[in-house]
Order: sequence, then C-alpha cells, then structure tokens
Amino acid sequence: MSVYVGNLAYEVTKEDLSEVFTDYGEVKRVHIPMDRETGRMRGFAFVEMNSDEQEEEAISTLDGAEWMGRTLKVNKAKPRESFNGGGRGRKRF
Repeated sequence: MSVYVGNLAYEVTKEDLSEVFTDYGEVKRVHIPMDRETGRMRGFAFVEMNSDEQEEEAISTLDGAEWMGRTLKVNKAKPRESFNGGGRGRKRF
C-alpha cells in the first residue's frame, strides 16, 4: 500500500515528508511527482511505509492536519489506471 499526500506546499522536500511520517513508523520510500514542463513539484506525493498499520496511523492522524500553512489531504493511494491508448492521435474506423 502507498499513502497519497495532497495539498502540499511547493517547497516540500522528500526529507520533509520522511521526517513527518517517521513519527508513525519506518518510511520505505517517498515519491514527489514533478511537472514535466515547469520542473516544479505538482503539489502531492506518495509515501510508502513498512506496514499497513503504520500507514493507517499516519493517515488517521495527518488527514486534515495543517502543515507548512496548508491543510493536508492524506489517504490510501488509488492504483494507477491504465490509459489503453489514451485517446491521443486520430481515430481509425
């Protein structure tokens, strides 16, 4: 499982997120997606922890908490949907 963390301040780093989530257990990985065009973070991140119990505790405590001037949105990450071609290009009949 992975935890989605939304409504982040744009200056947040992986180290910042690791520090916050370490209060709830061992952090295995932090991923902060970047915008391809601007190179700036997109305002959300994903955190993977050592166990589901640790992730659940972090979610229940941090969802709605204020951090760095923003109200966090924290929940279970949803699986990535496949695009199956994504509708780009011309349709063939």
